[in-house]
Amino acid sequence: MLNLQLMTERDRREAAAIERRRALEEERKKRIFNPRSRVIGVDAEILKIQCEEKRRNDEEQQRIDKLFEDQLKKADKIAVALEQKEKEERWRVQQEINNFRKNYQKPEDRREFDLNDPELIKKQLPSRIRDDDPRLGISSAQKFEGEDLSSEQRAKVQNEEIRSWLDQQMREKERAEKERKAAEDAYKAAVIARDQRAVELDMMEKDCRKKLQEACLRFNKALADEKCSQKSAENRQTTDDNLAEICNFLSSDLLTENPDVAQSNLGLGRAIGFLYKGMTNEQRRKVREDQLAQIEEKRKRKELENRMNGEMDNYINGIQRTISLMDRESQIKQRERNRNLAEENKKMAEEQNSHKKFLEKIVYANVPTEEFYDQFNRSSR
Repeated sequence: MLNLQLMTERDRREAAAIERRRALEEERKKRIFNPRSRVIGVDAEILKIQCEEKRRNDEEQQRIDKLFEDQLKKADKIAVALEQKEKEERWRVQQEINNFRKNYQKPEDRREFDLNDPELIKKQLPSRIRDDDPRLGISSAQKFEGEDLSSEQRAKVQNEEIRSWLDQQMREKERAEKERKAAEDAYKAAVIARDQRAVELDMMEKDCRKKLQEACLRFNKALADEKCSQKSAENRQTTDDNLAEICNFLSSDLLTENPDVAQSNLGLGRAIGFLYKGMTNEQRRKVREDQLAQIEEKRKRKELENRMNGEMDNYINGIQRTISLMDRESQIKQRERNRNLAEENKKMAEEQNSHKKFLEKIVYANVPTEEFYDQFNRSSR
């Protein structure tokens, strides 16, 4: 045990550091030399403590977030109140400014108001009040030829004309009302006459329709008779045409098998397919001669091909014999190389065995004891 009374401050710090390192080393040994902790790699107690610390940290963080959120809400309320108060203050100041301008800065109190007065033209006198206005000079350009100087008399005349027009319009309206009533009476009489005329026309239409139906029946009957006679004539004509067609077909070149009609105009030796009835004896003889000539030519070509194949087979057999001799020679050389390689491998194996015996008997003759193994696994480092 160290005597701390005789140690300096530096020695105490070093001793404390040594003790701290020793404690950490012992704790590290317990973790490393514990098979369960070393194999599984997880300390359940530490995990439990960490989970508890994490839960407490989360609760603390939630509490801090809640406080921060409450402070934000309070700050928002204060900001909204201050903003509302600022708006009200600005509105009040603006109202005071507007009232001051309204009461003490009127437009008519300005020095230049006469330049911007919207009623300036209304307040001014017109350029000419009457024709004998003393302000009208020679160059005033306010009095021109053709102007209406008798406007008052003209207004009176126009008023009288309007009254006369109104009286005339009233008389015309009364006359139009009478004409309208007369037109309505005439329209009623016309409607009654039209209805009577419609009844008469309906009766006439029924009579005409009845007569038209009778005429239509007579016309249809005559048309049916004519159609029957026409159909009989068409049947007779069809029978005559069929008989004529049968006669023409029996005497045609198709059934008589005329070879001249099968000759085509496109060239010699070409025939029309649907009129062709077969070859003549001369044509058959010529075809047979051509077939015999083709058979002889094919036989000669076959003999030539067989001769060429035989020559090619001889050439290939010679090449195969040459290749076989070369393969046999290469196999002999390969066996010679394999035999030399086996002898070299045997020599190398003997050398390795001798070297292994040398190591086992001379180099590795010292066998370690238990003390040698006990020096390991004493520290966590």
